[in-house]
Amino acid sequence: MSEKQQHTPVLVAGAGLAGLSTALFLSWHRVPCVVVERHRGMSPHPRARGINPRAMELMRSVGLEPEVRSTESARALAGNSGVLAAQSLAGHQMGALHEQYFMDVRTDLSALSPTGWCLCHQDEFEPVIRRRAEELGARFSYFTELESFEQTADGVTALLRDRDTGEVRTLTADYLVAADGPDSPVRQALGIGFEGPGTTGHFLNIHFEADLTEQVGDRRFIMCYTFNDAVRGALMPLDNSRRWLLHVVFDPATEDAASFTDERCRDLVRAAAGVPDLEVKVLGAIPWEAAGRTATAFAAGRAFLVGDAAHVMPPSGAFGSNTGIQDAHNLAWKLAAVLRGEAGPGLLDSYDPERRPVCAATVEQAVLRSKDRPRLAAKEPAPANPAIHADTEIWFGWQYRSPAVLPAPADRAPDGVWNGDPRGLPGTRAPHVPLTRDGQEVSSLDLFTRTPVLVAGPEAGPWAGAAPAAAREAGVALEVLRLGDTLHDPADAWGAAYGVGPEGAVLMRPDGVVAWRSAGAQDAPSAVLGDVLKTLLDR
Repeated sequence: MSEKQQHTPVLVAGAGLAGLSTALFLSWHRVPCVVVERHRGMSPHPRARGINPRAMELMRSVGLEPEVRSTESARALAGNSGVLAAQSLAGHQMGALHEQYFMDVRTDLSALSPTGWCLCHQDEFEPVIRRRAEELGARFSYFTELESFEQTADGVTALLRDRDTGEVRTLTADYLVAADGPDSPVRQALGIGFEGPGTTGHFLNIHFEADLTEQVGDRRFIMCYTFNDAVRGALMPLDNSRRWLLHVVFDPATEDAASFTDERCRDLVRAAAGVPDLEVKVLGAIPWEAAGRTATAFAAGRAFLVGDAAHVMPPSGAFGSNTGIQDAHNLAWKLAAVLRGEAGPGLLDSYDPERRPVCAATVEQAVLRSKDRPRLAAKEPAPANPAIHADTEIWFGWQYRSPAVLPAPADRAPDGVWNGDPRGLPGTRAPHVPLTRDGQEVSSLDLFTRTPVLVAGPEAGPWAGAAPAAAREAGVALEVLRLGDTLHDPADAWGAAYGVGPEGAVLMRPDGVVAWRSAGAQDAPSAVLGDVLKTLLDR
């Protein structure tokens, strides 16, 4: 960051996955931002590695899906699937996760999404996001600490300290995004609390090298829980042969993480592998806490929380970092619209009521899955908790309720945020429908861009015709597409998927959320659309 840099539209505190994603989506929307990170660089530890289908849809939306799938880990683990339980890797296999709620990475999702799971290690995923964000104009300042900040009605003034030199400089921003982790100093400075079930366990994440080719055999699993007298943990392959992670349960009340020396870590690895004389090279060991907590607010004034600063959850289900990516995606287009003057500041008021209920419900689902995992070791496990929703509902079946969606009374989803069959309800993710555009195969999800998009049915000429004037009157940018023009629906599936007839229309937000729909024609379509756009964007 240049020494002359005095102002940025958005200051992002923290360069983990949520902060990097915030920078990526902001810069993709052509909003300059500065990201400060207190550490010297990105973590070399693999950590999280499951990018779920919804997060991959968002990577696809900014053109990053091919690059993510081409990373070394994604290629190595492309054929892995399944969650196992065994006494050790070389020992008796006790069971596997076959619950109906669990959608394995090999589950055919083609009816629901144009993409799917990607097993890419965080230490490879983060550089991909950062490079793209920098290409689009985001600036990063590592080993820089956000020492303090003050808000006014007009912006945020931040004091940034260079951790090498101790120099403190001032940077002003229109908005501040806190992506500074579960202990978020920004959240604490804002006086926002955490609520939820709290700590669910403590673990040590051991990154190691060992040749386990013989013990693995032809198995290609995502995770193998190990249950024996010496270790209770989970083995995760990084390349299916030599590189591994071992999550080990420990109790910080009775032992310190520092007591896990390299030799002790090697012994734990040998116990999990079931090979007493295994040659092990320990590459690192990081303690971490599994917990379920959600911030009591996701926004305060001009500051917003994303990722672990807003919510923490157990890793069961691989929802944590993926949920943070979705936070960033939801927030970025809104900040962009307000900063460009295309929306009023009230649009930002929709961030908390949209993301916080969904995140709190996702935390609950992760906790329920975490409590369900020990059943794998039982000879005759009891049924899974019926409160656990299917993975596909967590990825695709949420519904937002806020001023930034306009559902008619009949369009309300069931109580709560989950809906297993949303079918284009306002506030839900736009359904995936295979279409063709200018002769090229696309998904309906590929239609959302940097502006709202109105998709009109094949007989919805009045809606398509009225839209440009309505957008000009409202002072907003709007793309208009009509089925039967350059856009075609070969399977005639779009209307049923979105709950509209041939004369109907659907308005999609830039984040791929259905903002409004009309099942058929209405009187005065220009006035109707004008009111919808003004309400959506707080004009």
